[in-house]
Amino acid sequence: MQQQVDLNTDSYGANKEENLLQDILNRYLPWWPLFAILVVISLTCAWIYLRYATPIYEASASLLIKDEKKGLDDSNLMESLNLFGSKKIVENEIEVLRSRSIAKEVVKNLRLYAPIIQEGRIHNLSAYEISPVWVEANNLDSIVPVKDASFKYDVNTGKIHFNDSTYSLNEWIRSPYGVIRFLANPYFKGGELNNPFHFSLISVRGSVAQLLGKLQVSASSKQSTVINLTYRDDVPQRAENILNELVAAYNRAAVNDKNLLASNTLAFVDERLKNVFGELDSVEHSLEHFRTKNRLVDISEQGKQFLSNVGTNDQKLGELNMQLAVLKQVETYVTSKEKKGAIVPSTLGVTDPVLSNLLEQLYALEMQYEKMKLTTAESNPLMLSISDQMAHLRPRILESIHNQIKSIEVGRKDVSNTNNQYSAMLQRLPNKERELLDISRQQSIKNSIYTFLLQKKEETALSYFSTVADSRVIDVAETDSHPVSPRKTMILAIAFGVALLLGAGYVEIKEMLNRNVMYRSEIEKYTRVPILGEVAFDQSNKPLVIAEGKRSFIAEQFRQLRTSLGYLGINSRKKKILLTSSVSGEGKSFITANLGVSLALIGKKVVIVELDLRKPKLSDAFNISRTKGISNYFIGDMEAEEIIKSTETSNLFLIPSGPIPPNPSELILNGRMAELLTYLESHFDYIIIDTAPVNPVTDAYIISPMCDATLFVMRHGYTPRFYLQKLDEQNRVRELKNMAIIFNGVKNKGYGNYGYGYGYGYGYTEEHETKQKSWKKYRKTNTQS
Repeated sequence: MQQQVDLNTDSYGANKEENLLQDILNRYLPWWPLFAILVVISLTCAWIYLRYATPIYEASASLLIKDEKKGLDDSNLMESLNLFGSKKIVENEIEVLRSRSIAKEVVKNLRLYAPIIQEGRIHNLSAYEISPVWVEANNLDSIVPVKDASFKYDVNTGKIHFNDSTYSLNEWIRSPYGVIRFLANPYFKGGELNNPFHFSLISVRGSVAQLLGKLQVSASSKQSTVINLTYRDDVPQRAENILNELVAAYNRAAVNDKNLLASNTLAFVDERLKNVFGELDSVEHSLEHFRTKNRLVDISEQGKQFLSNVGTNDQKLGELNMQLAVLKQVETYVTSKEKKGAIVPSTLGVTDPVLSNLLEQLYALEMQYEKMKLTTAESNPLMLSISDQMAHLRPRILESIHNQIKSIEVGRKDVSNTNNQYSAMLQRLPNKERELLDISRQQSIKNSIYTFLLQKKEETALSYFSTVADSRVIDVAETDSHPVSPRKTMILAIAFGVALLLGAGYVEIKEMLNRNVMYRSEIEKYTRVPILGEVAFDQSNKPLVIAEGKRSFIAEQFRQLRTSLGYLGINSRKKKILLTSSVSGEGKSFITANLGVSLALIGKKVVIVELDLRKPKLSDAFNISRTKGISNYFIGDMEAEEIIKSTETSNLFLIPSGPIPPNPSELILNGRMAELLTYLESHFDYIIIDTAPVNPVTDAYIISPMCDATLFVMRHGYTPRFYLQKLDEQNRVRELKNMAIIFNGVKNKGYGNYGYGYGYGYGYTEEHETKQKSWKKYRKTNTQS
């Protein structure tokens, strides 16, 4: 057995990895016509698909977001004027850009809910740029969805023919789908309108879903504040418009969010100015009336000193009162639970940085909550998390407000005590002057408050009109000139791959259903018995395919097989070779006859023993009568030298089977077989024994111990795989001595000599040479004519 293993590794020493490609070629190249047809069909289908598929283009844009945690702020000048700015987090802004509220505004502004198509010969085309008009709905909420509503545009009159009526551009029309109108398309460049147009109306929800499905928003990197936006559409211009409008809508929303608090503050200041102005006007009228009535034009030096001392305190007291009013208003807002999601009231005059920061956090959470509420259910975990954050902020804000109120009350008390001390000076002045000072003091207080409010209004207005979005467009939307889908190379590659897979699948299924041995690799897979050689399929049906000077491919294979006998140790001392097979019809007699001829051609004296006493065939191959043969020898009727017959091939002899006996196995066991082999060894260089198949008889197992090597013939597409799989197991039970396999009947298909075996080639053969000569003769004859 060790010798067999060495043969398998030494004579054909390439390992499995090196033979993998060769195995694949051997398996599939015989089916190359099938693969060629499938590839042509598949590539044709791919070409048709590419010819009529709608190309999809990708537009891209980039946006820089100011983030306190990432990057740098490049708009400090404008931001310093903006008192109500808020910091951005890139991750949040990505969600805002993908929000349904922003997408809805884009759908509305670009009228994406009313796409227009033009009929084509194969399929309809988007008419975004080639349609002379667009369709606009008066009320998006009242749209009745419709598909393919037809209309016609008269180029000469500029009129629209729709629903059996004629309308002008910009004219509102009451249609079954809602109130609509047709607008001039700014991208229409004129030309003939041969094919009809249709428009569809899609619900806003559906349009938003379509937009978001084609939109991709992502940060360029983890530490970057740059957001990349991409959108895919079959119309490049529409893709660019959508991205540009999306960025514009996002910036408008960001500016509006900032201006909400500023607007609230302006409203608060205007209301206070109105009240203070009325009070100031009343005080000034009272002062003028008092001076006229009492003929007092000026105040004494002592009175002026009093006004100077108390004026500053009165201004402080007015500011403290206003701060107290603001804090009371904020406190009322924070303690009102039903106000969740509303806008934080004015924080004008709040000087505590801790309280300002807390209010800013609450404001940011309120804004985020309001945005998400448009697209997310309140039971969403993220919404609940924001609510929890606001709930935790409110107690801290209230605590800070109460501390501020206490501090302001203390300040008011100190200022009031100081003013009371100054008021004692008034007792020394005349009554009329005291009244004048009191009125003048009220005028000074109202005037200082009015001036303070005017200043705050100016600051707030400046902040309002200097508000900028917390983003900057780096790259406006631009579409690549090459479509991203369908990808021609990828589609063709897939088509080619599918063709190969279909072909391979067909081959595998066909061979899976075939239960016979098809490939040399199968033999190597299922058994450890070495393969001595391969013999190609012979279409001539001649029993002898090798002769002196014959150079055919199969003849060369028998010559190689003759050489390979040395690997089994066959030599002048070990010369007995047994041939058998698994079942009848595998070609063992064919191999026996031609192997014997091959050995005889090199001058060796060879005898072939026709020991298949059930179906003898060798006698017919050599045209020798089998009326007398080895069966006569077994029963003692004849001696060895009497049954040896010469053949037409020099040095080749045959012992025919003789009459077919009823008990072949018993005859073989009678002891005369060993005597015959001893005689033959002394007279011949090689003894080749053709015995019956091992299934179901035992002749080969009886003879094998008497021989030096056993050649087991298997035939391509004929030998049952079951016998191959059981060969090792059977050989362990009843061993065939020094066994090797010959793979017979290997069909040569495909290019070159590739087939079901290894397919060794030898250049052109005798048959090829004949064909080439005939072809050259044909060309020469036609050229001369």
